Amino acid sequence: MVIAGTLCSLLAGCRSVPPPKPLEELTATERAGHAVYAERCSLCHYDRQAGALHGPSLLGLYKKPYLPSGAPANDERVGATIVHGRNNMPAQGTNLTDEDLSQLLAYLHTL
Repeated sequence: MVIAGTLCSLLAGCRSVPPPKPLEELTATERAGHAVYAERCSLCHYDRQAGALHGPSLLGLYKKPYLPSGAPANDERVGATIVHGRNNMPAQGTNLTDEDLSQLLAYLHTL
């Protein structure tokens, strides 16, 4: 019985990710990143709900080992995708300062 319960818990954990950090608990950097997200990313990506808009949801982005593309879910890969674009996603490198990108990545870690 204990083994079956443990196995079910493990399997359930694989299918879902923890909820995002509540907006009212964000740090100043994360709040600034949320503002960047709202201005630059929200037209194409959901942040706090599953499902695709025009691009994949960002919910749980860093809580999974890999991105939808199969690349590792780390700041280097996510940042490169934001700056240089990928497939249908346009490059945002000319639209974001280094500080904007850093704040955005901090926010994405809260999802």
